[in-house]
Amino acid sequence: MRTRFAPSPTGPLHLGHAFSALTAWELAHAAGGEFLLRIEDIDRSRARAEWEARIFDDLRWLGLDWPEPVMRQSARLPAYRAALERLWAEGLLFICGCTRRDIETALSAPQEGVSRHGPDGPVYPGTCRQAGRPRPGATLPADAVLRLDMARAVAAIGGTGLAFTETGAGPDGESGTIAIDPAALPREIGDVVLARRGMGSSYHLAVVIDDAEQDITDVVRGRDLFSATAIHVLLQRLLGLPTPRYHHHRLIRDEAGRRLAKRDDARAIAKYRAEGARPEDIRAMVGL
Repeated sequence: MRTRFAPSPTGPLHLGHAFSALTAWELAHAAGGEFLLRIEDIDRSRARAEWEARIFDDLRWLGLDWPEPVMRQSARLPAYRAALERLWAEGLLFICGCTRRDIETALSAPQEGVSRHGPDGPVYPGTCRQAGRPRPGATLPADAVLRLDMARAVAAIGGTGLAFTETGAGPDGESGTIAIDPAALPREIGDVVLARRGMGSSYHLAVVIDDAEQDITDVVRGRDLFSATAIHVLLQRLLGLPTPRYHHHRLIRDEAGRRLAKRDDARAIAKYRAEGARPEDIRAMVGL
């Protein structure tokens, strides 16, 4: 078994991060496996060296260890570019020039049977799908928003079923073999972004490529990402990559029931440390 914890250095680690990292670390070590740390710093406009240093410090304080050096997304751009080149050549990507307001306006009168929101936010209405498709022989643009043409992607895998193994539980208790209906993906998820301007990739593409590169056997993450797993399984099929097992865990929430976010400094691990908390206190706070 090989698990990983992959935080972004854009703010302090909070109790939710502690729970996820500890869960991944304990699953790996209980099975005699390996736990990896990966830094998801693809958003260079927000990533900060000081936050990365705090990630290392907080995790070591919790008693976690991992092999060095760690993988950083910022060093992986050629791998993401190669995957985009492949999907572009197969006619599965298109250039999108829509702003967030453009998408909201187009969705103001949703069509019957079309989902308004999916795991990646508002389901893209397809505004640029035709005009943004590459002409035969066209080169991949150096810096553009690229979306996956979901209908074409489903056709590329022959419309055959997709599935993954869930060893944790989804939002409604889903576990075991989870079947994905490819025909529903264009309607329920839509044309997801695989490359953002100024970043060279997106979360969905990078996480799939990096998990395969690191031979991750078990992806441990919060249930808020359960619905995004269909995107990742589809990309794995399109790129010829293995599908790991997935372990989606409960979320750590505040008193109002909201899941914790980076901006929730009141529950930052560093704050509890400064107030004299011990690693075992953090474990108790998250129910471990």
